[in-house]
Amino acid sequence: MATPDEKARRVLRKQRVGTVVSARMDKTIIVRVERRVRHALYGKEMLKTKRFHVHDDRNEAKEGDQVRIMETRPLSKMKHWRLIEVIRQAEV
Repeated sequence: MATPDEKARRVLRKQRVGTVVSARMDKTIIVRVERRVRHALYGKEMLKTKRFHVHDDRNEAKEGDQVRIMETRPLSKMKHWRLIEVIRQAEV
């Protein structure tokens, strides 16, 4: 049984929204997450991207889908995130 402390930590896990750029592996997708950052000196807004290897247990996400991911325990060398939901499917 989970204690109240464990439940509180689970709620505090990081979540991100991104776009699937690759779904070729079995039970693994690669998600690109974009964020806007203001340059410290010049003040210009820049777009920074990062790619995450995400565990997709049911192989439900396809390339181009917008998905929500959540941080989890290490599942392999590269996978530390898992798929929560597919927000919007890609237009074909």
